[in-house]
Amino acid sequence: MTRKVTLTVNDVPIQLDYFVEEYVDQVVAGIVGSLRGTGEIRDLELTVAGENTVRVRLNGEDVSLKPFPVLIIRQTLAGLVKPLKGVAGPLRTLRVTLKHS
Repeated sequence: MTRKVTLTVNDVPIQLDYFVEEYVDQVVAGIVGSLRGTGEIRDLELTVAGENTVRVRLNGEDVSLKPFPVLIIRQTLAGLVKPLKGVAGPLRTLRVTLKHS
């Protein structure tokens, strides 16, 4: 299955080469797959806003998150995007989408 991955950090779209696109896909899919009550990813939107807000929308449904997964997801994604070209400053907002193409 091929998925299209888009990434926006601090309201700036980030260009992804093949390696980074696949890496982000695998990391985000692993995060979501580890959450209780999730299943196959057909359409995923994961957003981070500020220090304490993470939203996961999987196949049109919101996934409920407790505080600990919010912290782990935010910190994991902050570390993932920090070295990417085009990412400047501390993480304020982030949006990742995975869609079947």
